[in-house]
Amino acid sequence: MKLTGKKVLSFVHEDFEDLELWYPIHRLREEGAIVDLVGEDAGYTYKGKYGVPATSDFAFKDVDPNDYDALLVPGGWAPDKLRRFQEVIDIVQHMEERKKPIGQICHAGWVLISAKILEGKTVTSTPGIRDDMENAGAKWLDEAVVVDGHLISSRRPPDLPDYMRAFIQVCED
Repeated sequence: MKLTGKKVLSFVHEDFEDLELWYPIHRLREEGAIVDLVGEDAGYTYKGKYGVPATSDFAFKDVDPNDYDALLVPGGWAPDKLRRFQEVIDIVQHMEERKKPIGQICHAGWVLISAKILEGKTVTSTPGIRDDMENAGAKWLDEAVVVDGHLISSRRPPDLPDYMRAFIQVCED
């Protein structure tokens, strides 16, 4: 297993894109990683856009990003909620400053925009937020997955296999 001993923090909030949350979590766990779901409240069951539940292990305020090797930000409508929490912004900036892997898919780019970490980065996202990404200073590409150093980005659910292969590879390095 490629990621045995690695710890990954995954954000969760209402209306996450079900596949964009669960597929990465399952793939990382298959590779031996410990993945913690972190939301506004610990032990709260959030519902995805299509009704799939996800219960948070910890609250944003209760995690120390130093304890984690990588970060996942799921898409859906959750990123619009996530980016409103200062703790979320602080965690993203912490991971960015330490060049730890940050994975973002679909609308998750909104969280990175609010954390002000996209200036000069090459990324992708759902085409619907292309302008937002470019206005934040990023170069946007219409590709299944884009890796820019420790930042791994992807467009949408059909791209999940490519996204996770790249994310796992960056986490191994």
